[in-house]
Amino acid sequence: MLIGIIADTHDNQPMTKKAIELFNDRKADYMIHAGDFTSPFTVKLFKELKCEYVGIFGNNDGDKLLLEERSGGNIKNTPLMLTLKEKKIVVIHEHHIVDALAHSGHFDLVIYGHTHEPLIKRVRNTLVINPGEVSFSYGSAYKAAALVYSSVPQIPLFLFSCPAPIVHSQFVESRIYRR
Repeated sequence: MLIGIIADTHDNQPMTKKAIELFNDRKADYMIHAGDFTSPFTVKLFKELKCEYVGIFGNNDGDKLLLEERSGGNIKNTPLMLTLKEKKIVVIHEHHIVDALAHSGHFDLVIYGHTHEPLIKRVRNTLVINPGEVSFSYGSAYKAAALVYSSVPQIPLFLFSCPAPIVHSQFVESRIYRR
């Protein structure tokens, strides 16, 4: 199973579309958004996904009722716990309890956003992923999304730049991916 992961889209529609195109091109089976869609109009873009998706609210998501309605109930409160292909996953937005969740041993995958910094690390048997930001909110030099195979210990992280994504494929043991 191929899972697309993004966070912190912050209403950046052109870059969100690129992430959706990437997930569609790579034939992602599922997509997870780790919060900060920001406005309900951005959610319309996710109708272009060719797979199911789920997301959580972030600290900058304003009209939560309308976000939930426009997403058809696919945007949830944090923490979101789900199981995909027998992998236990928890999704949160802010980073404060990431290490505790990873060290708990209850999850195969911990996904978070908020910091806008891509990070992939392993804590014992738990994979921790922050896909970085899709938006230009904090002026970072890269825009990122991640794809994770539920059965393979290699995580491609895609760094976006206009007009096309730059693909960086690294192993889980690499801590931070930057251009």
